[in-house]
Amino acid sequence: MANQVETSLSEELLPLLQQERFVTIATVDFETKGPNVNAISWVYAPDEQSVRFSVDTRSRIVENIRNQPLVTITVVGAGSTYSITGHAEVKADRLEEVPLKLALVEIKIDEVRDVMFYGSRISQEPKYEKTYDKEAADKLDRQVLQAMQEFE
Repeated sequence: MANQVETSLSEELLPLLQQERFVTIATVDFETKGPNVNAISWVYAPDEQSVRFSVDTRSRIVENIRNQPLVTITVVGAGSTYSITGHAEVKADRLEEVPLKLALVEIKIDEVRDVMFYGSRISQEPKYEKTYDKEAADKLDRQVLQAMQEFE
């Protein structure tokens, strides 16, 4: 898919974004007007046209999106690196079903690009581990994913 521009998630990308994974998001900082990049993990694509994610309600990401909705998320997977650009909207200031104060944001996808440099392939995807109580982390992850899936 190198140098191709798509307007939705491919059959390969959609399932990658239906499970928790390491993703970065770039927003426009509401104060400096410069780029702001963050790592996020609670990501879910309900369909090939949109991606949802949850972050702490106090996150700078939320205020950035309220001021400038154009965002880009970067996903490493399926042997490459993908840039997904779209317009984000805070759909819920608080996910009531989750014990943490998390906002729900939805991105309507404008374009998907394979941005891997020429002549290369990702041989190992990024991995991370939660550094707090594993059982509590797993429970919270399930609650957040379910709330993102069921949101209407």
